[in-house]
Amino acid sequence: MSDSFRNFLALGYDELEELNLAAKADRANRVSADAIREKRLKYLTDEKRIKAVTVLFTDLEGRLHLLDYDKKFLLSSYDNLTFDGSSIRGFTAQKESDLRLGIDWSAFYWVPADVFGTGKVLVFGTVIDKNGTAYSGDLRGVLKTYADKLHAEKGYTLNAANEIEGFLFEGTDAERKYHETGKFSYVNTGGYYHSLPLDPLRRFIDTAAEVQRAMGFQNEKDHPEVAPSQFEINYSYGEVVAAADQIQLYKLLARQIANNMGFTASFLPKPVVGVNGSGMHTNMSITHGKTNLFWDAKGQEQLSAFGWEFIDRVLSHALDICLVLNSSVNAYRRLDPHFEAPNQIKASATDRGSMVRVPIGNAKSMRVEVRSVGPDANPYLALYSLFKTGLDGSVAKIKNLRQAQRYLPDNIYTAIEDFSKSKWIAEILGADVQSRFVDLKRGAADRSPRALGTFVKGSEVQYHHEVYNQALWSLF
Repeated sequence: MSDSFRNFLALGYDELEELNLAAKADRANRVSADAIREKRLKYLTDEKRIKAVTVLFTDLEGRLHLLDYDKKFLLSSYDNLTFDGSSIRGFTAQKESDLRLGIDWSAFYWVPADVFGTGKVLVFGTVIDKNGTAYSGDLRGVLKTYADKLHAEKGYTLNAANEIEGFLFEGTDAERKYHETGKFSYVNTGGYYHSLPLDPLRRFIDTAAEVQRAMGFQNEKDHPEVAPSQFEINYSYGEVVAAADQIQLYKLLARQIANNMGFTASFLPKPVVGVNGSGMHTNMSITHGKTNLFWDAKGQEQLSAFGWEFIDRVLSHALDICLVLNSSVNAYRRLDPHFEAPNQIKASATDRGSMVRVPIGNAKSMRVEVRSVGPDANPYLALYSLFKTGLDGSVAKIKNLRQAQRYLPDNIYTAIEDFSKSKWIAEILGADVQSRFVDLKRGAADRSPRALGTFVKGSEVQYHHEVYNQALWSLF
């Protein structure tokens, strides 16, 4: 059809940024859900150039799902959007498959038409069980409920900022074709900060940064990372649910932009042996009003006693939550001390091999950084587990806890055992979700060699939860 017959929404990047920043401010200021819903519904009704609304939700493993609803249908039925939960891995059984999507109108995004197509907007959804309650397998809903409860009862705001590393490889669908090729090809063999202005990696980073900026990410810096063809694009911190949403959007837009350019953006933790893997360093703080509760000018490393207690609880439960933070077979390749990887269960201001680091900060920026998180972790599950553990977990009776010689598992089977036997996990997630997550992780692990060896096996890519090729799953 000729474009002259179409009249779909396609906004300039400056206008997109203005709209998204205004929506972000409403969210940060906790404008009432009713007021935001009415504002968005009026906008969708008045804006005739929108053809569809893309609703996003995340399954138990962290895989992002997108459903397009015709705008007119959505306006009349937004409070009764049903879908088949049994088709989503880790969700309901077939006999109890009906689930509903609730719309989180505060998590509304305008998107660049040249990347996502014309005439569409994005909004995050919350999965609702058939009895009308939040669905236990939707960790976004669990995280939002927890964060809202803490704010209402204690005045706490949970803040997070994530440094997400990835690789850019030659060709489209390089991960899904890995079982045929057995290799990934770099687009750039430079290194940390080194990339010519218009080489493929720099063009990809520049384009992704422009899209992030337009979507209200409020970028800070971007650069090639240590490994060849590796990238990192940093943006500002946010309230915890918004921060987790941005992780999903970051990976979505990176994959889409790479595909548009004939490349593949990969968030496997260790797609190539012999070079640094990719992490998702997770910076966390808690504020009460405008006061950062992790800051104490006179504290050790200027971290408050409250902050050190938070760290002690995370270290105490490190083995319980390891599978949450490193949820794939491939993730355990990354936890290698020869490549600046954080495999030691300790805290340090300087040692980057420590699971937890205390970066230099001030009254505004003081934070705790958990370095062991992989970029393929479910962001909602990871952030919920970390904050819940840091605030409500117990402290182990381990001598010199913060510097004890303890290590994270070097394989997923050990992590699965620790997770499946954990009373703490059963308490914070429930036995049903704990069991479902174990089944999913064991299913992928059993399809992969128990010994990782010295090169990446096709199966650890083929059955990876963010990558797996549906056509190949049943051929095992």
